Amino acid sequence: MHYVDIAPEVAELAVEVETRLPEMIKNTVEQILDEMAVYHDARFVTYEQLHDSVRVNLGFVMRTLTGSGSPDLSQARATGRARGLQGAPLPELLRAYRIGLTEVWHKFVELTGARQDFGGLVAATTAIWALVDDYAEALTTAYREATAESMAARQNRRSALVEALFAGGTEGSLWDIARVLELSLDGTFVVVAAEAPTVGQEPLPQMETRLRDRCHASAWRLTPDLQVGVVSMRDPQASQVLIELLRENPSGRIGVSPVFTGLANTARALHLARVALSSLMPGSSGIVQFNESPLAGLVASAPEASVQLAHHVLQPILDLPGDDRNVLLLTLRAWFEHQGSTKLTSERMFCHPNTIRHRLKRITEELGRSLTDPADIAELGAALRALHMFPETAHLPSPGRR
Repeated sequence: MHYVDIAPEVAELAVEVETRLPEMIKNTVEQILDEMAVYHDARFVTYEQLHDSVRVNLGFVMRTLTGSGSPDLSQARATGRARGLQGAPLPELLRAYRIGLTEVWHKFVELTGARQDFGGLVAATTAIWALVDDYAEALTTAYREATAESMAARQNRRSALVEALFAGGTEGSLWDIARVLELSLDGTFVVVAAEAPTVGQEPLPQMETRLRDRCHASAWRLTPDLQVGVVSMRDPQASQVLIELLRENPSGRIGVSPVFTGLANTARALHLARVALSSLMPGSSGIVQFNESPLAGLVASAPEASVQLAHHVLQPILDLPGDDRNVLLLTLRAWFEHQGSTKLTSERMFCHPNTIRHRLKRITEELGRSLTDPADIAELGAALRALHMFPETAHLPSPGRR
């Protein structure tokens, strides 16, 4: 703040100028309404409120210039705060202040011009424009503080509504949630769950803005270990746009729910997105959509039961010495990945097909299961998937053998 001392000659001039305060108020209000649409259209304040604001602020200015006290910036702060909470544009607000103070300066010019008092004009000009700076600084600071408070309040409410949406909002609250989040109540969506690299760090920074730039509405929430979001699928290309954006942040596991209709199903979709994420091995990176691997989703949704299944089905092999165990498990996994083709499995394992046949025969003998029985094959496939998703359990005692 400048707080320029008011020279005696300025105070004397100001006493005379103050008598013209009603005229200055009238001229200022008319110029603001004439030049600024935001005030002319009464978007944030009525004409009466504008007139009162101009009257009070110019009154403070004149009391300061007459030397009645140090600059009282309380009204500038009050105006800045009020307009900040209303969402009025700051440049227009500052311009309105400049119009008012310029009107004051013009009256000093008229008075000193008539007297040929150029020294008084210079002193008055210095004092007035110092006040312009002080008022602008006080107003801007209060405006920005109020805007920050308002934005924080809106963000807090938005976060609470996103949390309610993912928790399964009631039918009545969904209308309010949809309105505030700007999502269609009966629209088509997917839910994304992305693993945070560290506690509280966004794995998908600015995703809401990036999707908005591509005309896709979304709402996101950050938890200590996940960033989750619901994304509107407004057209057939939306899924491709989303996947491309997700691939720009390849560090970490990302699960995507199936496409679903209606915000009321968001909580269920979040569960499926988390299941899809869990189907990726810890420490890996990638994107999995739930409906791309239903078996992986089934296994991930019941980890305890899946680990029990893996041990129940594969325990004889898990109990073998390290080299034998690893070779047989790798062979069985490769055989599944190549749809039961011995030839393709041998190429994958870099060995003769007869070697693969020998290993497969040993696997069936160790496990007491057939690689031609559909029921046995289904159990083996689920057990291998569980072991792949929870590899740390491979060397633990079987849950049923403690």
